[in-house]
Amino acid sequence: MKIIKILLKTRIIILLFCLSLISGCKDTGKKTDGRLNIVTTTTMITDLVRNIGKDSVNVQGLMGSGVDPHLYKASEGDVSKLTQADVVFYSGLHLEGKLVDVFEKMGRNSNTIALADVLDKKELIGSAYFASNFDPHIWFNIEYWKQITGYLTQELAKLDPDNASFYEDNKTEYFKQLDILEDDVRNTIATLPEDKRILVTAHDAFNYFGEEYGFEVVGLQGLSTATEAGVQDVQKLAQLIIDKKVKSIFVETSVPKRTIEALQQAVNSKGYDVQIGGTLFSDALGNAGTDEGTYIGMFRYNVNTIVNALK
Repeated sequence: MKIIKILLKTRIIILLFCLSLISGCKDTGKKTDGRLNIVTTTTMITDLVRNIGKDSVNVQGLMGSGVDPHLYKASEGDVSKLTQADVVFYSGLHLEGKLVDVFEKMGRNSNTIALADVLDKKELIGSAYFASNFDPHIWFNIEYWKQITGYLTQELAKLDPDNASFYEDNKTEYFKQLDILEDDVRNTIATLPEDKRILVTAHDAFNYFGEEYGFEVVGLQGLSTATEAGVQDVQKLAQLIIDKKVKSIFVETSVPKRTIEALQQAVNSKGYDVQIGGTLFSDALGNAGTDEGTYIGMFRYNVNTIVNALK
């Protein structure tokens, strides 16, 4: 098995080298069929590019619904897509940790843009779990998402100036949708008493959400799903749930359900009944074609699920 992994890694490195020679001769902003060829990493970014670029761009998302970006590894097919793209948009802050080496091997000729770079690092939540030293789950702050939207729009306009006004108009319309979302979220959360705003999930993906809307957020696995919760972590969190009389805890689509089920069992074994309040979308959107398959639909679904379960 070890030999197979080494061979696969070697093939990917060779493919990267060969494709980098080709991409080195490629002009930035070169288009096929008149449209930019864009590759994205997470489902959130894929949805954003589609909202701003619409039918003026070709978008290929590497990660699908339920995929954990913390653990995602590039296949040979992914490497081909990345090196042949006109531009690659990724989240950054070491969210896609296992793709960083691929981006570096692609070299300076590749056009890779970390959208989180636009954010003021002084405002971000610190993290000892990531090489960036910041919590990368920035999409749970709508204001940050608006800044990222503006940055994306700016970069698209640079690559495709003929459609700059089109991208700008789409950004303006999307901002209106985000403003409506913000109002809806705050109105829904206002129906939940402040002492019930304790959000317990599989891992700490919701700290920006908690900071913005007044929730105490506790994750069983910490900020990254690459870390594993031990018995002491489970028991400590179980006692916190009992002490604070938390009614419900939550599963995440991109994290195995067994982690929260183990926590529920630990709580119940102590004589306190805690329910699984539903499944939240944390590091990935829902299935394509559903409301939860969009950033706005995902955010609204999460808030409704949390509030209804904790009331």
